[in-house]
Amino acid sequence: MNTTFVQGNRKVSFLAYLLVAFSVFFQNTANAQSSRSKDKQPLVVFVTGDHEYSGEETLPIIAAELEKNYGMKTIVLKAYPDHNSEKNIPGLEALEKADLAVFYLRWRQLPKDQLAHIEAYLKKGKPVMGFRTSTHAFNFPKGDESEKWNAFGEFALNAPPGWGGAAAHTHYGHKSSTDVTVIPEQAKNPILTGVTTPFHAKSWLYRVLPDYPTKGSQWLLMGKSVNPDKEAIDNPVAWTGTNSFGGKVFMTTLGHPEDFRLEPFQRLIINAVHWELGMKIPKEWKGKMDIQVPYREAK
Repeated sequence: MNTTFVQGNRKVSFLAYLLVAFSVFFQNTANAQSSRSKDKQPLVVFVTGDHEYSGEETLPIIAAELEKNYGMKTIVLKAYPDHNSEKNIPGLEALEKADLAVFYLRWRQLPKDQLAHIEAYLKKGKPVMGFRTSTHAFNFPKGDESEKWNAFGEFALNAPPGWGGAAAHTHYGHKSSTDVTVIPEQAKNPILTGVTTPFHAKSWLYRVLPDYPTKGSQWLLMGKSVNPDKEAIDNPVAWTGTNSFGGKVFMTTLGHPEDFRLEPFQRLIINAVHWELGMKIPKEWKGKMDIQVPYREAK
């Protein structure tokens, strides 16, 4: 018997009707699964604002790579109207939904309402990543109500609490550079998957020892100053740990624009993002990124 259904003025066979119904069902299911998959994409928020190292240009390339090849969502926030603007980074409310906050800051003096978004994120104990000058991310005058933020490097990134000071945080001169090697005990650390060492970084070595990274931090990479302008000691240039809010930390004192051209450094960053998010480190490298961003002298 050929059963038919009337649809409008047309007669539709039962078999055709079933095929259409199943097609609609499976399409709706696929759409729902796709929607849920997108909802599960981790959100990485990059907060940039430095006078010198072009973080607002290098990190968007990293962000695009994370979206294109690693299934993440990203938002890049920049100082406004330009990188030298110390008192405004619009959009920090994005941190409310962030799964990871990545900072590349230098000597900012953000207003209280913007600092409040960063503080709220940190107090949730969520993961934090920092690059180079984020050790001295803020520079409020002595006695300012926001002066405590000058120690951002310490309480958020297990790094020295600002430039100079009691920690004598300094570097070995702009004409120097850094040879980078792995800490032998960390050779099998997942974050170092595919990170071939030694490699040579343009960044002049930061001195963070003897008191930093803070106790309990895990050193990953060691730097040796090449052509230093003063007596130099080897210093860690990348470490992990748990900050004062209970959040996971990955910090590197590297971050010169030319460092971002190096495949080992690129892999280190991609791996660290996955580690911070509690995701499996990708075994398959999607290929070297073309990052050609210039260095600029700080004003």
